[in-house]
Amino acid sequence: MRLKVKNMNNKKKVIPNEMTKNDKKMKCFSPVPLIFPPVCGICGRINKDFLCNKCKQLLERRAKFLIEKYDYSQYNFSEHFYAFKYEGIVRGCILNYKFNDNAYLYKMFTNFLLKHEKLFEFLKNYDTIIPVPISRKRFKQRGYNQSYLIAKEIAKHTNLCLDNDSLFKTKNVIEQSKLNKENRLINVRNVYKLKNVKKLENKSIVLVDDIFTTGSTVRECCGVLKLASPKNIGVLTIAKD
Repeated sequence: MRLKVKNMNNKKKVIPNEMTKNDKKMKCFSPVPLIFPPVCGICGRINKDFLCNKCKQLLERRAKFLIEKYDYSQYNFSEHFYAFKYEGIVRGCILNYKFNDNAYLYKMFTNFLLKHEKLFEFLKNYDTIIPVPISRKRFKQRGYNQSYLIAKEIAKHTNLCLDNDSLFKTKNVIEQSKLNKENRLINVRNVYKLKNVKKLENKSIVLVDDIFTTGSTVRECCGVLKLASPKNIGVLTIAKD
């Protein structure tokens, strides 16, 4: 399948309040209006692309754009694409994105990714993009799902179908970043569920998250997605620890 790339120079104006069915259900839980300042996500200078040329060069020097292969039967996904190692300035930006109410940083990350052919080489084998879901309690606290914003922007500039309804989280758990590897595996066990099973049958799915640390979260999510008998599942994250 040949992936179609939309022209980013003539892209439509983004409407911050544009929502899917799942967003509307959670609208009353969102304390933060998603209206983003046009500033560089690193230095804070005014920039319509959310990344100035100087800071873009910093990211270019740190970019990896790696695809790692996995045993599908054992890990529930066949490959993992990530752009950076989780360290230094990238780590700082991801932490700001997730925990400091800086939702606009998804624009910086996706604008950087969407200018690189290696992303499209990875995505050409997929037709459906699904974000790792968060609980309603976490959505209420944060005001947004960081993985959804990334997945939505990527879908907007490709022919991938965004599915934000089929995979959902049934309860709130301790933040994975506060746990060791063994407890992370236990922490996410049986907290994700699937609906619209037929919708995902024979689909090639790419699951999106912000960071891959132990792989516990994506492995659990992909295990649930496998119940729908998809053709293939891959994982895309901004960074890997």
